[in-house]
Amino acid sequence: MTARLLYSASGEEDTWRLGSALADTLPVGSVVSLIGTLGAGKTALTSAVAARLGVPDGETASPTFVLIKEYTSGRVPLYHFDTYRLKDSDEFYELGPDEYFDGDGLCFVEWGDRFEEVLPPDRLDITITVLGASRREFELTARGEFPPAVLDALREKLA
Repeated sequence: MTARLLYSASGEEDTWRLGSALADTLPVGSVVSLIGTLGAGKTALTSAVAARLGVPDGETASPTFVLIKEYTSGRVPLYHFDTYRLKDSDEFYELGPDEYFDGDGLCFVEWGDRFEEVLPPDRLDITITVLGASRREFELTARGEFPPAVLDALREKLA
């Protein structure tokens, strides 16, 4: 049985609430695959996590042109990948993702569904569906051996 959590956001404040809950709940070493269309809120969610971890305001941005942003000024390192511009798995491997995935921080991979075979099997997938100008639905799915208890803790925090 796959552990899932659905979360509805009616505005950016709700997205930041989810990001804060993730920052407080995810175990170190977690890999999170972010899936959604352009403008769905992948970077906004990652920015919310970073803010809760203590990364200074304004330091986070989409890593589209640099591919990986490292935020190490917070209480836990956050590694933010954007695979949108990568052509294939080989280009992703060239970034050295295993060093990050096996590291001491949290890894958020935008467009993770494009290179699922490169991601660890034990991860959290977050699919973001745009429902309107500011409304989003977040579907969080624990993959592999990712602890379902994390989703239970998130469910409690978001209740």
